[in-house]
Amino acid sequence: MTGRELDEEIRAELSALSGQMSAAVARHLVMAQRLLDDEPQRAYEHAMAARRKAGRIGVVREAAGVAAYMAGKYADALAELRAARRMTGSAEYLPMMADAERGLGRPRRALDLSHDPAVTGLDTAGRIEMLIVAAGARRDLGDHEAAAVSLQVPELRSTAHAEWVARLRYAYADALLAAGRDKEARRWFLRAADADIEGETDAAERAAEIGDGDSDD
Repeated sequence: MTGRELDEEIRAELSALSGQMSAAVARHLVMAQRLLDDEPQRAYEHAMAARRKAGRIGVVREAAGVAAYMAGKYADALAELRAARRMTGSAEYLPMMADAERGLGRPRRALDLSHDPAVTGLDTAGRIEMLIVAAGARRDLGDHEAAAVSLQVPELRSTAHAEWVARLRYAYADALLAAGRDKEARRWFLRAADADIEGETDAAERAAEIGDGDSDD
């Protein structure tokens, strides 16, 4: 592992550092990427080591923010992602920032972030993720029906082969269930399962738990 495993764009940002420092930071970032899903605490430690060496580089602050979020360190995640946004101008991590606010028990702040004008500039996956986070914030506030309504978007019936389709349908089904609309929830859990090509959710199991219901639209 040399650090050259990073994308060329990231390596270009690190080129502002001296050769030895750039290589050290790159290696930490590579390890953070590799460990993120399975060992988020260790990923966080590597990302923060990179941050201590190169805290003025936006991509490093982004990496620290994402690793902090995955490790459940939501206050740190917000601080790092806010800094990254100031440095880079990117709104890519607004959904993650909003979810970190939820993690800190501040659903109203999450909703405020969901109304940030920059959300409209996100790609489809990003905009859907923000919808899901905002619906979760409404559920945190006890407004389950509003959460379900907020997810009634045309993308629910998308035929795209993308992870966000299953995630959106799953979130909608979950909100319907919380609102006491069990039959509708079962239908949408089944539709989420149909879209979940990689088996990332337990949508089929959730549908089975609800039991047989009317499967018509």
